[in-house]
Amino acid sequence: MTDKNAVEVVDLVKRFGTFHAVDTISFTIRQGEIFGLLGANGAGKTTTIRMLCGLLKPTGGKATVAGHDVYREVPKIKKSIGYMSQKFSLYEDLTVKENIEFYGGVYGLEKGQIEEKSTALIRELGLENRSNTLTSSLPIGWKQRLALSTALLHDPEIIFLDEPTGGVDPISRRSFWKLIYDIADAGKTVCVTTHYMDEAEYCNRVCIMYQGRIVELGSPSQLKEKHNLPTMQDIFIQTVDR
Repeated sequence: MTDKNAVEVVDLVKRFGTFHAVDTISFTIRQGEIFGLLGANGAGKTTTIRMLCGLLKPTGGKATVAGHDVYREVPKIKKSIGYMSQKFSLYEDLTVKENIEFYGGVYGLEKGQIEEKSTALIRELGLENRSNTLTSSLPIGWKQRLALSTALLHDPEIIFLDEPTGGVDPISRRSFWKLIYDIADAGKTVCVTTHYMDEAEYCNRVCIMYQGRIVELGSPSQLKEKHNLPTMQDIFIQTVDR
């Protein structure tokens, strides 16, 4: 992790009619950091990520991702990031290898690069014996690992993961977080949303959102000391109920 910011957000707003889905939030994410956006469903986490990924235009405020402006430089942002959506995003009726090859083409990789990366990813995931089986036949934990791998095909600087472990069993969640640590150790920046408070412990810093606003921001250890509470679950409950 460095002192240089990969993401900068200043007074960002997203309104849908009179409803403020995101209400004047500000934060930074440092290069190489695992940054968590925490909150219950409807807190504004996914809306925030979608704005930063260039999928949703902000109503107001400022933000840059990898140095690119979210209003004027969306194509540059999309080349600099990997994005794993909340809903499983791969094609169930394609094989494991076909999904990887398809997304390699989407990201503009050449045929030789796609073949090389496909072989490497299948080996890393331990799916050599399943490369030609339909993705629909994989357990949900392996599907999520595959979806994460396809988001990394084009070697992006920043990875946005929206509720990546939703519906995944505890063992698979732990395994998935090991992959996230490996990504960060390789120098990439990770922004992850979750409503699992125990996952906040794995982040370098966390931002707790409630009704579209930021109600706490800091490292897990800083927040525990500030609130004199032992777990992020306790801090979350105290923060949103005050």
